[in-house]
Amino acid sequence: MPVITLPDGSDRHFDSPVSVGEVAANIGAGLAKAALAGRVDGLLVDLSHVIEADAKVAIVTAKDEDGLEVIRHSTAHLLGQAVKALFPDAQVTIGPVVDNGFYYDFAYSRSFTPEDVEAIEAKMHELASQDLPVTRSEMSRAEAITFFRKMGEEYKALIIESIPTGEVLSLYSQGEFIDLCRGPHVPSTGKLGAFKLTKLAGAYWRGDANNEMLQRIYGTAWADKKALKAYLRQLEEAEKRDHRRIGKQLDLFHLQEEAPGMVFWHAKGWSIWNTVEQYMRRVYVACGYQEVRSPQVVDVSLWKRSGHWENYKEHMFFTESEKREYALKPMNCPCHVQIFNHALRSYRDLPMRYGEFGACHRNETSGALHGIMRVRGFTQDDGHIFCTEAQIEEEVAAFHEQAMKVYADFGFSDVSVKIALRPDLRLGSDEDWDKAEGTLRNALRRCGVEWVELPGEGAFYSPKVEYHLKDAIGREWQVGTIQADYHMPLKLDAEYIDEHSQRRTPVMLHRAILGSLERFIGILIEHHEGRFPLWLAPVQAVVMNITDRQAEFAREVTETLAEQGYRVIDDLRNEKIGFKIREHTLKRVPFLLVVGDREADERTVSVRTREGEDLGSMTLDAFLRRLAEEPAPNGH
Repeated sequence: MPVITLPDGSDRHFDSPVSVGEVAANIGAGLAKAALAGRVDGLLVDLSHVIEADAKVAIVTAKDEDGLEVIRHSTAHLLGQAVKALFPDAQVTIGPVVDNGFYYDFAYSRSFTPEDVEAIEAKMHELASQDLPVTRSEMSRAEAITFFRKMGEEYKALIIESIPTGEVLSLYSQGEFIDLCRGPHVPSTGKLGAFKLTKLAGAYWRGDANNEMLQRIYGTAWADKKALKAYLRQLEEAEKRDHRRIGKQLDLFHLQEEAPGMVFWHAKGWSIWNTVEQYMRRVYVACGYQEVRSPQVVDVSLWKRSGHWENYKEHMFFTESEKREYALKPMNCPCHVQIFNHALRSYRDLPMRYGEFGACHRNETSGALHGIMRVRGFTQDDGHIFCTEAQIEEEVAAFHEQAMKVYADFGFSDVSVKIALRPDLRLGSDEDWDKAEGTLRNALRRCGVEWVELPGEGAFYSPKVEYHLKDAIGREWQVGTIQADYHMPLKLDAEYIDEHSQRRTPVMLHRAILGSLERFIGILIEHHEGRFPLWLAPVQAVVMNITDRQAEFAREVTETLAEQGYRVIDDLRNEKIGFKIREHTLKRVPFLLVVGDREADERTVSVRTREGEDLGSMTLDAFLRRLAEEPAPNGH
């Protein structure tokens, strides 16, 4: 008879097989009421799951991260049920959990309207209030295909056809609704209630633009209404900070259909880009990196040798010339190995650190593109360190210190660290992965860093340390990484001569602090809401005259500030000064300088900030001293 070991180490003995729900009830009525699912020997299961042998069991509630995922997954099913109740001819396709919520894709004869979405949400609340039991059943693959085709659910049948023959499938029912799903799910719809449908979008079936366009309904779901309300407030704030909206307002960049996933940088946006790149270039120099440059188009033979052909081919762009097939590089690492290989290296040369602002291209699906945050053409602050195994910890620790300083300089004070561990599809032996993962852990311990581990989320060639920034409204963004790679240098024949004159394969550390510059600038726009610190602002000051009489002095002020290295413009238009001030305040220019007759006579400027603070009149020298007081990293 099963002995159940709980997370606190205590045991519960049962005389016969027992369900997870019964274990929760045995612990206490309060836990039984709050229970949503369970973990049995690490596997997430329904409360109805029966345990027949000794096992380690944890009860999952809404307070747990797993519990929140179960709520969101179950709310997606509730959405499917509501759509089928209101629109019986609609076909359901897939409905996964995503960050902070869920979505479900539907095939329907007409487009859903905002009024339809309101009705669907109301129906979801009605179904939740009925507290319908959610039950699991199993069916063979062949039976399931026939079952869903009879229901008119052709897309479900197609999904099942892609599942290997012989696999037993699980189905979940609630009321008259039944859906194919691995689960687990909440025990009844009454456990759901803190949800909101957020938007409509189009989505191609299986993400392929050659397939039918489906309708995607997004939603969010939380443990309680207080958490839901807080998230909806965050969404409102995020909408105001949307980098696409601010990018248009401040004339920073645009995107257009003729170049999907590629950015057209305008002068002001390119100013931000250059400021960021030059800052990172100084980081390269200060930390001992040699800046290099590698080709963007490389024969596919290199990508076959590196492992990208086998593991990453579907995300690459290809071209052909003179009967040779080439690929646009999706990443820089194989090319940096070629630079390393171009000369005979000694152990005395290591570590060798290469840095590149490498332009890469990845064939992202059109549905995944999102402003400048998710693009097809991007540039990385990329770098690779060739070192011995004994040097890994020191290099990772040094990188950590570099990264934390950079994030602070850009205005991020809340940074979390995670280690993404070996995925199922990977290169190399378990021994190599054990060494790589252990070394990254040791390096972080050396820095006194606490971290979270992400099983299965490493790259196919290495585990990685990830840096996640929390922005001004509490959202997390994953940016920098450092990876310890034992495999690619070996596959690409990288070697050095050790102290015993033997040929050895170096370890390759892949590192980036910002990641994609496009994405990082998008994060900066939203974090600062376009109100960049002075050193980053594309226009740092604007000089405005009140009448034409002050135009000459206004130009002189502009020229003097520009000679001191500041990005400054003048506005000499024949417009009222209040109009000019309002316009440049909306453009989020840090300092607004007004020149009237008195200022021109006294050779001063009247200074205002974009926040509306009046700093009064001051000489140009005094204003320059004021600018010098603004926070800025070294070199700005």
